[in-house]
Amino acid sequence: MSNEEKAIKATYFSIIGNTSLALIKGLAGFFGNSYALVADAIESTTDIFASLLVLFGIKYSNRPADDNHPYGHGRAEPLITFLVVGFLITSATIIGYESIINIQTPHELPKSWTLYVLGAIILWKEYSFRLVMKRSKETNSSSLKADAWHHRSDALTSVAAFIGISIALFMGKGYEAADDWAALFASVFILYNSYLIFRPALGEIMDEHLYDDLVEEIREVSHQVDGIIDTEKCFIRKAGMKYHVDLHARVKGSITVKEGHDLSHLLKDTLREKIPELGHVLIHIEPD
Repeated sequence: MSNEEKAIKATYFSIIGNTSLALIKGLAGFFGNSYALVADAIESTTDIFASLLVLFGIKYSNRPADDNHPYGHGRAEPLITFLVVGFLITSATIIGYESIINIQTPHELPKSWTLYVLGAIILWKEYSFRLVMKRSKETNSSSLKADAWHHRSDALTSVAAFIGISIALFMGKGYEAADDWAALFASVFILYNSYLIFRPALGEIMDEHLYDDLVEEIREVSHQVDGIIDTEKCFIRKAGMKYHVDLHARVKGSITVKEGHDLSHLLKDTLREKIPELGHVLIHIEPD
């Protein structure tokens, strides 16, 4: 299965899961007198649209290179990540605002059975986070990583709701708003996670150097190619699920131009064979 197929499959998993959970949370929150659960449902609803954006971004960013986009369409993925972060910030703002309103409004205690619903939701969302995050690492997808953090932020809001409802039920009358305070607290977590998602995507757009481990792997593979004495500069930039490389390689100064040309092609082919996630590889030959 290709990286694109893995990423798309993980995104469909997110869409189906978020749709189901939005319905379950909304109904449980309405009938169980829990605004924290309603807030959870709001976030799951925004997660559906965010996952649809991720799906579009993955499909678009994996389009092949063309005359107008010689390096492919990979940069679309961090742009989609920015939109996903926008959805997260929007949902956190809505949850925070509604929580403050509900804290000031007298209401009934949540129903005790909502805790069982929340317990199941927490387990499912944590499982979803781990699965999608694993796929994001396998495919080098920043937007899929953002989708994974949507699951984690959803799990955090559910944990906060669980704590808030537990306090409200245990302490009884006068603590009805504990559930709303929990939702407000969860909105702060969501904003923090938004930054954690936004920062790497910004680095990708700005060609920030974040790939020391990959540089070391490239150097190790290069040293295995006969005729390559050493490597010098190695610049890496990420676009979508691929890493584009500019590498300076040292060879004997006495070889012909054609021999140097052939060596550069051999090195490029070897790197792309040994490290499949590499995209364009530009080799600059330096005389030793």
